[in-house]
Amino acid sequence: MKRLSSIVHQTPLLTSETTNKLVGKNVYFKMENQQKTGAFKFRGASFKLMQLSEEELSRGVITASAGNHAQGVAHAAAKLGARATIFMAEKTPLAKVNATRNYGAEVVLTGESFQEAYEASLKRQLQTGAVYIHPFDDFDIMAGQGSMAMEMLRQEDRMDTILVPIGGGGLISGIAVAAKHVNRNIKVIGVQAEGASAMYDSYHSSRVKNTKTVATIAEGIAVKQPGKKTLPIIREYVDNIVTVTDEEIASAIVYMLERNKTLIEGAGAAAIAALFTHSNQIKSRHCGVVVSGGNMDIGMMSKIQRMAERLHHPA
Repeated sequence: MKRLSSIVHQTPLLTSETTNKLVGKNVYFKMENQQKTGAFKFRGASFKLMQLSEEELSRGVITASAGNHAQGVAHAAAKLGARATIFMAEKTPLAKVNATRNYGAEVVLTGESFQEAYEASLKRQLQTGAVYIHPFDDFDIMAGQGSMAMEMLRQEDRMDTILVPIGGGGLISGIAVAAKHVNRNIKVIGVQAEGASAMYDSYHSSRVKNTKTVATIAEGIAVKQPGKKTLPIIREYVDNIVTVTDEEIASAIVYMLERNKTLIEGAGAAAIAALFTHSNQIKSRHCGVVVSGGNMDIGMMSKIQRMAERLHHPA
């Protein structure tokens, strides 16, 4: 992890008196929207690529992504001199596609969701022999993301609860294992979008549950099936998983923009939405909230504003 800290930013831990008063607890926002490439994904991608041999790097790397992992892998690959090929769904926000290309990666747009892009990338990997960098179902990726928990607890050692957005579960797996390693009493609570709740459904039942379709403004966590490696870790280490609606996510985006002058994307706002929506359930005095990314498609803003207005604005 020491090598990793020389590459990734230590992101700020933001406090807000307004938020503390609204929810009746001390809240610490971990601003990973200020990480290189605008999201936490750069941590896991960098850590994973650092584990590869020269020979593996020379074969190039390949992955599929909803957008932030793409930029993380593209930037990490550029730093380590490896060729990157990234498959993304056709509806991926243009800002994420362009940013990924700007880091030097080849981008292939295919399929209507992450799942289809993922399946297409696996076929290409068989043809080319490039090293596959899975966005969440990989222990090195999880370990890299977990570096964020160590950082948060160094910045504020009184933290008793951490709220974390979940797509496939790589981020929360890394955070939960790292946080409980430091202090096993820390509660780790996952947050999914109601319209993409595969991990929530699987966690709260004894079976693995996939969803056929996903529909949410939080495209960064719109995953149809839980990771095979992440789900068992989440069942063991995560204390609870809750869901939030798109209106609640939109409201959190607007809140952070108005109150903290900070632009965050849907996935990055999910944990904040849970802080407001489930505040009474979250028994915490010092609550960490992971703001996972800020790569918002600005064209979405008017839609987000309308959705937020439908819900009583927390501000």
